[in-house]
Amino acid sequence: MRRFDYSKFPEKLLTPEICNLLSSLHEYRGKQDLFVSAKKDVLGTLLEIAAIQSTDASNRIEGIFTSDKRLKELVAQKTEPATRNEKEIAGYRDVLATIHENHDFIPIRPNAILQLHRDLYSFQVPGVGGHWKNGDNLIAEKDASGKSHVRFVPTPALETSEAVERLCEAYSASLRQGLYDPLLLSILFVFDFLCIHPFDDGNGRMSRLLTLLLLYQHGYIVGKYISVEMLIEKSKATYYEALQASSDDWNRGRNDYIPFVRYMLGIVLKAYREFESRIAHVVGRSVPKAERIRLVFDNTLGKISKADIAAQCPDISISMIERTLKELLDAGVIAKIGGGRNTAYVKR
Repeated sequence: MRRFDYSKFPEKLLTPEICNLLSSLHEYRGKQDLFVSAKKDVLGTLLEIAAIQSTDASNRIEGIFTSDKRLKELVAQKTEPATRNEKEIAGYRDVLATIHENHDFIPIRPNAILQLHRDLYSFQVPGVGGHWKNGDNLIAEKDASGKSHVRFVPTPALETSEAVERLCEAYSASLRQGLYDPLLLSILFVFDFLCIHPFDDGNGRMSRLLTLLLLYQHGYIVGKYISVEMLIEKSKATYYEALQASSDDWNRGRNDYIPFVRYMLGIVLKAYREFESRIAHVVGRSVPKAERIRLVFDNTLGKISKADIAAQCPDISISMIERTLKELLDAGVIAKIGGGRNTAYVKR
């Protein structure tokens, strides 16, 4: 069975690049109270946007989705889930809310992980969630020719319960030891959890929920306001490349954690930078709203959707955004591309 011991080897991961990423994140954690206290009146809007984006993105990575209208209604609990996809989305919504509200009271223990997984499937028939996998699973992928091959063999089903127990013990012991950054240890825990692949279904979504839980427990609350899951979904190809690079030879304890650690630290850092940027937009309320929308285009490369503008300027109404977009289109400042839900705008 694969051993877990975070008492020594994490020192090898502290490359100059990873140390710089950790240092930058420490600085943002120190400043986040200023972000939160400076504009409390708009944080509620950011919370709502992030909850929708997180629920959508984490499920979409796994091919689970519904319409935008139904998604918003489900997250706001204004409707009941009608399809299997919507039941999975509603379950994620509830676990996400549990973590947001109770992160300091959820122990990193096997029973707590099982309860979160049970709640993830709370809208399904009884017995789907809340227990370890019943049979061995494989992680397969298709090559360019369409041929499927096994990329990774997770922990066998018979060893899963003990493996998760040992993983939780190793993580807790290393935290008590106090030698390594808790943020680094959290990423190692999530990666090893993914490699154990302890459930028949829901491993990816559980890994992202556990990521948020551990971030919050160590004071990194950015995921409440900026969707970490959405940032992962937007860089999904890089996410899977990092997973593959770090999982090679994992079963024999010879894998290289650095690609996955570097990727996840970069994702959290990007979330903080977006958080800072959005708060800065709100702080600039003395600037006319139409000008602030124009500045979004000045400060962004590539296409921008109406939802992107609303996320960056949560205090500006949708009607105001639509009116300003029309004015910018009529003036030839921006151009419209796509249609329907894929409508976006680019600066000329």
